[in-house]
Amino acid sequence: MAALSDIKRRIKSVKNTQQITKAMKMVSAAKLRRAQEDIVAVRPYADKMSAMIASLAGKVSGDSHPLFSKEATGKGELIVIASDRGLCGGFNSGLFRVAERFLAENNDSNYSLDLLGKRSVDYFKRRDAGDISKALPVGNKRPGYDLAAGIAAGIIDNYLKDDGVDEVHIVFSAFQSALVQTPTIKKILPMEPPEEEEAEQSQLLFEPSPEGVLDSLLPKYVEVQIFKALLESAASEHGARMTAMDSASKNASSMIDSLTLQYNRARQASITKELMEIIGGAEAIQ
Repeated sequence: MAALSDIKRRIKSVKNTQQITKAMKMVSAAKLRRAQEDIVAVRPYADKMSAMIASLAGKVSGDSHPLFSKEATGKGELIVIASDRGLCGGFNSGLFRVAERFLAENNDSNYSLDLLGKRSVDYFKRRDAGDISKALPVGNKRPGYDLAAGIAAGIIDNYLKDDGVDEVHIVFSAFQSALVQTPTIKKILPMEPPEEEEAEQSQLLFEPSPEGVLDSLLPKYVEVQIFKALLESAASEHGARMTAMDSASKNASSMIDSLTLQYNRARQASITKELMEIIGGAEAIQ
């Protein structure tokens, strides 16, 4: 049986760890509330922009803008949004599985990787999976629109080149709740043609012309989709970390209870042994 001092030291160590996990849970909960507010604010804007794109696309031909169609070049681009830090359960591993499955299913295409988050950079560099064209940290602050705009400008420029990519996909974690985050892959470019029902819903008039509005609106649409994915991923990360730290705190409590029971049993055995030695010594004197 372990010595009393060793058990006591382990109990103290687990209690210190529990204090850290509880503090991290509280911090993640506060950040999650702000991230949820950001998501609630951006979703209606993104949905309305999608509806307007559908309305515009229904008024022009399918090949009226290069962002709607492009000749195949055999090249693709995959954007993976992960986290900079760990201790968030299966948040990152779920994203990486989706990304690796997609790359395996598209092994005939030459996909380059845009990696956001230090964890994704470390993961794909270790596995030497694909050509890493960009690697950026996401940081601990709330995602800014400037970051999304910069990423969008880069992928649009690469897409519009004659020898550039012909498809762009993004892998991110869609936020459902603090307990549910869904790894998702979404096609950014070329844009999918809208449903006829969606295109016929709007009776708006566009000036100077639908084509002119599309030219200015489509790049903004790509920016908004990437920004929305960044916000979804940030909220999912905080939710996953809060859940993971809550589970860690509960596990620490169970471990403390188990170690305390072990300590009491060892202490009782030690006291019993000392009493037996005292009784044995008294009997020997008599």
